Amino acid sequence: MTVRKALALVTGAVMCAGLLATGCAPRTPDTAERSASPRPAPPAPSARPLPGVGPAMLARIPEATRQALVVRGATAQANRAQVVLYERDPVRGWRAAAGPWSAHNGLRGWTQDHSAGDLRTPVGVFGLSDAGGRLPDPGTRLPYDQDPEFATSGTGHLGEPLEGSFDYVIAVDYNRVPGTTPLDKTRPQGEDKGGGVWIHVDHDGPTNACVSLREEHMRELLLTLDPEKSPVVVMGPESVLER
Repeated sequence: MTVRKALALVTGAVMCAGLLATGCAPRTPDTAERSASPRPAPPAPSARPLPGVGPAMLARIPEATRQALVVRGATAQANRAQVVLYERDPVRGWRAAAGPWSAHNGLRGWTQDHSAGDLRTPVGVFGLSDAGGRLPDPGTRLPYDQDPEFATSGTGHLGEPLEGSFDYVIAVDYNRVPGTTPLDKTRPQGEDKGGGVWIHVDHDGPTNACVSLREEHMRELLLTLDPEKSPVVVMGPESVLER
């Protein structure tokens, strides 16, 4: 081997050793470099569904609705119910805004084909557009009609006094003309389909067809409902609401 070739081999070996020492070989990034790498964005929060309400009933809620009062009976024959007011955020979905509250409904429970005098509360999704009562407006944003005609007397199905039941009422838009006082007796579907279905002050007993809440809960509901959120009531027995 000539001197020139020997020098070339030695020089090459020294250069390779230098390259390896200075990091030319592949290596694993250290912790600092890994922490500086872009991280994937956290997943967007999923929209919460309306609790206990299935797709068939959800499909009946208007797209513009952002308040839903859910009135849930344990069975089709139950005349007691639980009530929760929900509000819908466009991103996060439905959340409870008031309640839960106990309530009464029709003496014989619920029906999907309500008729006058059947003592059952109609099942479905209905607007909540008008309010009123014997007492002055507590500050609701709904149109409110104070009228002495809301006075009532006598006894209920259990012999309980009815006085004060209509101190506050919210009309359920079943077989009525929205935008009128709850006292309006116009029945677009005919008299035989009943009407005058209200949410009103509880008298400690089942109703003819209405839903009744304790007076303090009626006041809270009146103060929370907002016509700009197109409020509705979603009501019926669990077995129907969950479909």
